[in-house]
Amino acid sequence: MDFPFLGFGVGLRTKHYSEILETHPAVDWFEVISENFMVAGGRPLHILEQVRSRYAIVLHGVSLSIGSADPLNPDYLRQLDALARRFEPAWISDHLCWTGVGGRNAHDLLPLPYTPEVLAHVVERVRRVQDVLGRRILLENVSTYIEYQDSTMPEWEFLSQVAEQADCGILLDINNIFVSAFNHGFSAAEYLHAVPVERVQQFHLAGHSDKGTFLHDTHDHPVSDVVWDLYAQAVRRFGNVSTLIEWDDHIPPFGDVHAEALRAKAIAESVDHAQPRADTAALLDADHSA
Repeated sequence: MDFPFLGFGVGLRTKHYSEILETHPAVDWFEVISENFMVAGGRPLHILEQVRSRYAIVLHGVSLSIGSADPLNPDYLRQLDALARRFEPAWISDHLCWTGVGGRNAHDLLPLPYTPEVLAHVVERVRRVQDVLGRRILLENVSTYIEYQDSTMPEWEFLSQVAEQADCGILLDINNIFVSAFNHGFSAAEYLHAVPVERVQQFHLAGHSDKGTFLHDTHDHPVSDVVWDLYAQAVRRFGNVSTLIEWDDHIPPFGDVHAEALRAKAIAESVDHAQPRADTAALLDADHSA
């Protein structure tokens, strides 16, 4: 697939605007939340113009609602296309989920039932989105806390089939795999090894919170050691894949977030010599039913 390797980046967040524009840190690239810049004008676009003049960017959406029963929103797609034409991102991504129905936005990334009928529905919608945008998109696996009784296939098979049938890419969120594996009792390693290598074009890494009986994808902590180990496994399987650190709450100084990106780079560069520690290898492969 025709996606470039961008290196190791961080999410562009409001708290860091001033430091980024004043100091021009040596970060490889930024991921931009699409909806924050789908506006007619004003400061957000002015900031993004300055960032884009120095850095590669990608657009990452949270409201495409690719799995919803509602029709695709043509106004949303027109605005997204205009934003992409203006800023020329390396790619556009969103989530394999639904975010609302009946014209109402739940402001959450809600999981889908993994059935042949839903698969066909999502594939058809992804194809239409890609036709409008004139490019392939990436779809991200979300963290989940419920499962549907109607599902007839595991999440990794559904994700893989969507990518193959719609001819799109995959944004593989390593933290989300671990969170969902713990919450539902499947093997994170099995998930990794079932996804087609050629479809994975980006990784996400983030922190989660341990709630005792379940893990919550909060993006307010450093990446955990066990997720770093799962990331090393992912690099072994998928090779050099653009990697992004997400941090969305209790956001620390920019240098702390960038340090996580540099740690990802160090792990990726040494992965041939790295082996999962004995204590975490079991965590990645075992049944973790909460």
